[in-house]
Amino acid sequence: MTRLLAFLGATIGGYAGWAAGVPFGVFTAFVVSILLAAVGGYYGRKIGKHYGG
Repeated sequence: MTRLLAFLGATIGGYAGWAAGVPFGVFTAFVVSILLAAVGGYYGRKIGKHYGG
């Protein structure tokens, strides 16, 4: 459960980062996507540990 939520968080964060950064260019979208994917994975894992044990 923890790994699944970490994966989902990273996927959602990466997509959101790409969508937020693409108006400023592809490289900006790439960097913001990587950062938000890491944040999403972190919080996804944190939520998974809280609810999954």
